[in-house]
Amino acid sequence: MSELIESNLENENANDQHTSDDQLIDIEVVYGLPHKQKLLALKVPTGTTIESAIILSGITQYFPEIVPSEAVVGIFSKPHKLEDTLAQGDRVEIYRPLTADPKEMRKLRAEKAKQNNK
Repeated sequence: MSELIESNLENENANDQHTSDDQLIDIEVVYGLPHKQKLLALKVPTGTTIESAIILSGITQYFPEIVPSEAVVGIFSKPHKLEDTLAQGDRVEIYRPLTADPKEMRKLRAEKAKQNNK
């Protein structure tokens, strides 16, 4: 059974630098495995990059296999680069590596269907 956990985090570094709330934006960082998903909501300074948001979110505490500098990411299902800047309300999605080539899997299914129709 899948478990979705929400956490509200605030960027401690922003508070340490006495950043006012109007310079902070609300974002989310998400990652999921077949059996476990995590959604972290946090406030980050305007101008924060995707890579920085991944680090600030602390998601690597829950999924140590995530390497922020090597992550394949998107915002709302659209691919983005780690150095892209976030906007208010963005959801950073960290993608898992593919376990199989989608084209190869379609080919195998088509061959199997063809054999079953004989």
